[in-house]
Parts: sequence; structure tokens; C-alpha cells
Amino acid sequence: MAKSITIFSFFFFSFIVLYSPATCFRSNQTDLLSLLALKEAINADPNGALNSWNRTTNFCAWNGVTCGRRHPNRVVAIKLGSQGLIGSLSPHIGNLSFLREINLQNNSFSGRIPQEIGLLRRLEYIEFSNNSFTGRIMPKNITQWKNLVYLNLIDNNLSGPIPSEIQFSEKLRYLGLAKNKISGVIPRFIGNLTSLRTLYLRFCDLEGEIPESISQLTRLSNLNLGDNNLTGTIPSSLFNISTIERFVVDFNGLHGSIPSTIGLTLPNLSFLSLGRNRFSGRVPISISNASSLESLVLSFNDFTGPMPMFGGLSRFSSLYAAKTLVEDDFSFVSSLTNCTNLRSFDLSSPFISGQIPESIGNLSVNLAAIRISDTQLRGKIPSGIGNLVGLTYLYLVNHYLEGPLPSEIGKLFNLNILNLAQNRFTGDIPSIFGNLSSITKLNLYENNFSGAIPKSLGNCTNMLELNLLRNNLTGPIPQEILISTISISLDLSHNALTGSIPSQVGSLSSLVMLDFSNNRLSGLIPNSLGTCISLERLYLEGNLFEGQIPQGLSPLTGLTYLDLSRNNLSGTIPSFLGLLRLEQLNLSFNMLQGQVPTTGVLRNKTITSLQGNEELCGGILELDLPRCTTSSSKKNLSTPLKIAIPIVGVAALLCIIIFLYKRGTHKKVLPSLPSFMGTQFLRLSYSDLLKATGGFAETSLVGAGSFGYVYKGVLDDGVTVIAVKVLNLVVKGASKSFLAECNSLRGIRHRNLVKILSVCESIDFQGNDFKALVYEFKANGSLDKWLYYNGEQEEGSDAQLRNLDLIERLDIAIDVAHALEYLHSGIGSVIVHGDLKPSNILLDEDMTACVGDFGLSKIVSSVLPPRENSSTIGIKGTIGYVPPEYGMSNAISTEGDVYSYGILILEMFTNKKPTDDSFMDHANLHNFVNAALPDHVMEILDPLVRIGPRENNNKFEDCMSCILNIGVLCSKEMPRDRISMSDVVSELRKIQKELSC
Repeated sequence: MAKSITIFSFFFFSFIVLYSPATCFRSNQTDLLSLLALKEAINADPNGALNSWNRTTNFCAWNGVTCGRRHPNRVVAIKLGSQGLIGSLSPHIGNLSFLREINLQNNSFSGRIPQEIGLLRRLEYIEFSNNSFTGRIMPKNITQWKNLVYLNLIDNNLSGPIPSEIQFSEKLRYLGLAKNKISGVIPRFIGNLTSLRTLYLRFCDLEGEIPESISQLTRLSNLNLGDNNLTGTIPSSLFNISTIERFVVDFNGLHGSIPSTIGLTLPNLSFLSLGRNRFSGRVPISISNASSLESLVLSFNDFTGPMPMFGGLSRFSSLYAAKTLVEDDFSFVSSLTNCTNLRSFDLSSPFISGQIPESIGNLSVNLAAIRISDTQLRGKIPSGIGNLVGLTYLYLVNHYLEGPLPSEIGKLFNLNILNLAQNRFTGDIPSIFGNLSSITKLNLYENNFSGAIPKSLGNCTNMLELNLLRNNLTGPIPQEILISTISISLDLSHNALTGSIPSQVGSLSSLVMLDFSNNRLSGLIPNSLGTCISLERLYLEGNLFEGQIPQGLSPLTGLTYLDLSRNNLSGTIPSFLGLLRLEQLNLSFNMLQGQVPTTGVLRNKTITSLQGNEELCGGILELDLPRCTTSSSKKNLSTPLKIAIPIVGVAALLCIIIFLYKRGTHKKVLPSLPSFMGTQFLRLSYSDLLKATGGFAETSLVGAGSFGYVYKGVLDDGVTVIAVKVLNLVVKGASKSFLAECNSLRGIRHRNLVKILSVCESIDFQGNDFKALVYEFKANGSLDKWLYYNGEQEEGSDAQLRNLDLIERLDIAIDVAHALEYLHSGIGSVIVHGDLKPSNILLDEDMTACVGDFGLSKIVSSVLPPRENSSTIGIKGTIGYVPPEYGMSNAISTEGDVYSYGILILEMFTNKKPTDDSFMDHANLHNFVNAALPDHVMEILDPLVRIGPRENNNKFEDCMSCILNIGVLCSKEMPRDRISMSDVVSELRKIQKELSC
């Protein structure tokens, strides 16, 4: 009896200790403080995911927090995926000792994964994919993870080898480490993870051979080792894992043959991808025994022998069998008619011959894509292709296909991309192509099409690209095909087109490349081309154009290639060409005359071609042109006329000047802007500005923009140096730009904003309206001239100036950040600049940066959020700096300025323009830099960024990584993911302080 009481007392006492309020309180406090520490490490929470994380609410009710059933006061799960969180993972995570699941995927967590996470022995599920974690793959002390089932670290910035301690996670079923920088080979101990179902190591820079030990993973269903540097052969035992469904090893350097029994030993195979390797031998017929096969990728290998017949694959959805020798003709495609779920078909190979069979029309109506290129196919496209109504992609490029196109192609209403280039097609382009209302890219180049371009193509209102290069097309360019949606390219070159360029060409405001070269076009080059403000390449050479080079081309400030050669153009070379950022200018073999300007591209002989214009003179010495004289134009005038004409002209001019001067002096200052009137506001008339700039002489010209020109001037006092922005009122939107700039600059003062000195609205001496803004002149010009010194400037001190070191660039970045912070939150109203880029940032004598050009700015109400306000002048800006959301609506916002600032930062430190062609697969500057962070910063850095004598390499690299990361955060695709300018200023100040130590 006493013994029973003792046992009862023991359990009762244990119950009191374990479940007393004090014990629960301690547990609550531990988890509560740990969660609050996790929140403290978050720098930004744009979606308010952590708003409920406060002491007034029980933490078990917090968003994303789950407490246990057996232990109701202990945290067992944290689920905060896709919340836009920015920050680091606090080491206090190790105190949540009951944690079984943590999901932080698709956020912006950075820094190292804390080693304290290795203490969580109950962990079963870790999901950290799509973040920016750095450092080791995982801490070393993870031997306690006996219960771990799922580990996903895909798409981070982790590096180093796979830790050997992971092999103690005997229950692990999913291991995803793709898109990290894993060094070395695939470790053999991976084979010890015998419970593994998925092994995802794609794009990890792995090298060496595939270890034999992987064949020990007898439960494996998904193996992906693609996009690495693996060599050797695939271990034959790997093909005996009967549970495998997806087998992917493409884009490596593997060789050898495929086992003849692959379809028998891998009966569950649904996806086999061996493309882009060096496999040889025959493609095994037994593949067709894998009845669940949905996708087969064998492209670009060295397979030989006949292709297997795939008629029995009822679930086959994608076939890639490029570079495979086919012993008979192309008729084996007929065997695919039983593949009722066939979705994609690719047989690109130089070894394929024969003809496309009529039975191709009997393939699955679900077929979405046909890709056949670089073969020896001959004959016609069968009319039965019109039965494939599900096609969205038809690619038949570089064959020997001939004859007229079947009109039945016009029945493929779902086509997005149609590419029939580099064949021998003849006849007219079928007018029924106008029925392809979903088409975005139509490429028929390098064929033998004849006749007129069908006007019906104007019905393809989703067109982005049209390429009819190198055919035998005749007749005029139909104005109907100048669809405003065409933005990638419009290429009609190397045909026999006649007539003039329709003025409707101006509707192509988003077009990047226009090529009408080598036709028989005539007439004047239309001024309406000047409204194609996105143009970067313009090719009009080899035609019969006449008249002068139109002044209307001057707004094309983004133009890099301009070819007007081999025409009948006359007149002088306009000075505005020297102000464009051209990388190639060809004006050769025309009838141009007069003095050649010596600015911009015209100072560089290697990228300018002027030969074949016999009456040109002057220019730089390297052009070897004759000196200009003034007598040649008067040699046929009689002596009385030579005397009379100047006298009459001068007298008339004096009368006009006196009359207009008296009239113009009454409109010196814009009367509608009284708030500019202050003790320091100058009253300047048109004649004052004319005198200060030497008659707006070309030698005073210092820059040009979309709406006008900027001149340097000196006032009568001989001391005050000014910059005069003269609006080109002929350009649409110039007057609105003038008012926008006046409204934005009125009443604002900041050391990093260009100071306005005067506003002049008057009439010039020819009776035309005149509007100008007068600013303080900045001696060191614009930032872009410092970033892109290209050697055409004279050697010497100026060349030395064009070299900004890290400290100077950081100071400029901070100055601009201060200016935007002031505009966004430092005054009563919010001002959105709208066109932030290097050419709009000016530097004074002390290299202090000032933001200028407020022609596209917008004053936003301080009551509504900025994104709810619309611009009255339309969304404009400069390609590369305009945020993606501006293309979807007219709403402008401060977040848009933040995006432009982010691109500016990345450009300043990499010296790469946002439209640089070198980005290749990265697609844009943001992705280019993001891919290099944090370990490859030095590879993308502008080499002219010097390291100061007191800076060590590690500090320099760390600071550069932080700076570029700020640029990446600012230029996120979604506005809500971007940080504010106040945060930018704070972070850049910290970096500045670190560098000064």
C-alpha cells in the first residue's frame, strides 16, 4: 500500500511540474521571444504578413505560425512562403525546439543559413527555395536531422560541397539543390539516402562522373542532373531502377550508348531527356515499351540507325529526336498518328530527308508545336496541315521546301509564331494569313515569294515582329501593315518595293528595328519617323530617297545605328546627328554638301562613313575632306546682284529685329508662374538668352533631349554661367513638358536638384513662339559622359577625368538618392520624376550630383497613394529605365522612380547600359547583376572602378556586393517588392561609413 502511494505521488508530482502554469509560461516565453527575434531580422514586410506578430495576441494565432496539438503552447510550423519578406534568418530559430516545418520559399531572405538550425532534431520539412541565402549549403551540425523528409534549397546563392552530414537524414525523400554553386563532383554518399524519391541537382556546376552509388536509390522516381559539366558514361545499373519516372541528364558532356532494354527496365518512364550530350549508337526500339512515356528528348547527340516507331505510345506528349539518322524518308511521321496526346514535335537534324507526308494532318488535334529545322526535306507543305487547329508554334526553317504555301495555313487561328524562313517557297503570300489574329511573330525571310505584300496582314493586330527579308516582293508598302503593336522588328529589306514610305510609319512608336533597305523606295524620308521614339536601328540604304535628311529624326535619341547610304539625299548634314548616341552612321554615296559637323559620332572616322559625297567639306582632319569656302555658292551671280541682295536682306532683317524686339521684351518671364519670382530669380528676355549663347550657336550646344536643346551661356556680367534649355515646340508634347517642368520645380529647393534661375516665354526674331528654362550651369556635365568615355575625346586631362572610382560613384548615388527621397517625401506633395537616367544627372565642379530634366515629371496628390494617380501627359520615359508596370497602365508612382534608380545604380557600377546586347540569356541588366551576386561581383564590375590605397580587396568586394544588391532590390519586377528611397539612403550611408573607416 505504501509503495502504491509512493508511485502515485511520483506521477502526480511529475504532472504538476510538467503541466503547471509556470512551466507553460516558460515555454511560451521561449517561443515568443524566438518569434519576435525572427521578426526583428526582417527588414521589409511589404504585404504586412507579420502585422499580427505582437505581444497583444497569442503567438499561436499569428499569421503563418502553427502550434502543436500535444504541446499546444509550442511552435511546430512556420509557413511564410511568397510574402515578399526581405531580411535574414535569425539564429534564434534554433530555440524553437518543437519545430517540424519551416517554409520561407519565394521571399528575399539573404545572408547565411544560421548553424543553430542544426539543433532542431524534430525538423521534417525545410522549404527555402527562391531566396538569396549565401554561404554553405547547410551548416555542419545537421546530424540530428533524423526525421528530415523534405529539403528544398533551389535557386539561392549557396556554394560549396554538399555536406556529408546529410547522409544521416535516413528518411529524406526530396533533395533539391538546383541553381546553386555546388563545387566538385556528385558525392558517393548520396547513395546512402535510400529513402530518396527526388534528386534535383540541375544547374549546379557539378563536374566529373555520375557515381555508381546513385543506383542504390531503389525508390528514386525523379532524377535531374541536367545543365552541369558531367562527363563519362551513365552507370548501366542506373537504368535498372524500375521506379524512375523522370530521367534528365541533358546539357552535359556525357557519352556512350543507351541500353537496348531501357524501355523494359524503366517501365514507369514518362520523361527521358538526354539532349545536348555525345551519346552514340542506336536509339533503342524498346523505348516504345515504356507505355507511360510523355516526353523524349534526344536532340543534338550522335545517334545512328533508324528511329523507333512510336505508334503505340498513347500518352506520348513531346518528341525531340534531333541529329538522328533516318534511313528511309520522313514518312515515319505517319506512325505518330496514334499519339493522341502529342503536344510537341521536334525533328531538327541535317540527316533527315524526304518529304512531309500528307498524313501529318492526321496527327493529334492537341498538337501545339512543330519544330523541324536544318534538314534535307524537299517538296511542298501538304494542305492537310490545316487540320492541326491546336498549333500555336510552327517552325519549318532551313530546308529545301518549295512551291506555293497552302492557304490552309490560314485556318490555324491559334498560331502565335509562324516561321517558314530559308526555304524555296514561291508565289504570293496568301492573303488568308490575315486571319491569323493571334500571330505575334511572322518570319518568311529568304524565300522566293513574289507579288504585293497583302494588306490583310493589317488584321494581325497582335503582331510584334514581321520579317519578309530577301524575297521578290513588289509594289508599295501597304500602310495597313504598319501596326502599332509591332515592337521587335519590321524588316522588308532586299525586295523590289516601290513608292514612298507611308507617313503612318510614325504609329510604330514602340519599334526597335526598322529595315527598308535595298528596295526601290523613293520620295522624301518622312518626318513622322521621329515619333518612333523607341527606334535603335534604322536602315534605309540602297533606295532612291531624295531631299534633305529630315530634322524630324532629331527626337530619336535612342538611335544607335543609322544607315542612309546609297540614296539621292542632298543638303547639309544636320548638326543633330552629332548629338545622337550613334554607334554607326553611314551617309555614303548621296549628294550631300556643305560643312561636316564635328560633334559626337562625326568626330570618329571609324564609325562614320561619308564617302561618295563630293561636295562635303570641313569635318575632322581624319576624314580628309577639303576646307570649306564661301565663294562657290555665289560664282554665278552678277556683280549688281552680289551687291544688292545683301543690302536689301540686311535692311529687311534690321526692321524685323527692331519690331520683334520691342514686341518680345514685353514677354520676358512666364507670367503664369508667379511663385518663381524671388530675389534670386532672373528676368531674362529672348534677346538676353540669344546674346548669352552667341546666337544659340552650335559651339554653345551641350546637349539634346526629346523636347529640345541645351546651350551654355554667359550673362552680361561676364560671371554668371547658365544652361539654357530651349524647347522645340514643333515636337508633340514639348509644351506640356515645359509646363510639367515649371510646375515640378516651382517652390522646391534641394542641393541635389538642378536650380532653376529663370523662365522665358516670348517670341523669337522670326515671329515664332519661344520657350526656355534657364538653370545653373554644371561644369562637369552629365553623368553619362563620365560613364561612357569612349576614346573619341581628346587625350590628356579630359581623358583622366573620365574615370570615376568607387567613392565618387557612391557619392553620386547617394546624392541622387537624397534628391528622390526629397521629391517623394520631403515636401507637401509627392513628385514623380519619371525619366531618371545618367544623362539627366548633372555634376558640378565638386562632383556633387544634381537631378535635372523634369519634363516628364508629375505632381501626385498627397492624399491618394501615388499608384492611383494617372499622368496627364501619358507614360513616357527611356527604354531600359521605365518600370515594367508602366507598360500596362497609365499609372505612375514613386515606385517607378525607385525602379529607374535601381537600374541607374547597376549601370553606374557595371558600366553596362540596360539595353546592352551582351546580356544574352539574362535578358536584362537586373537579371545580369542578380545572377552574379554575391560571389561573382568582380567579374561584372566596371574595370575603371579603382580601389583606393587604404581599401583591402575583401572590404571592396563586400561593399560592391551590398551596393549592387541595393540596385537589384530597387529594380524588382513587382512595385511592392522594391525598397523605398529612405531605406536606400540609409543603406548607402552605412556603406559609405564602412568605406571611410
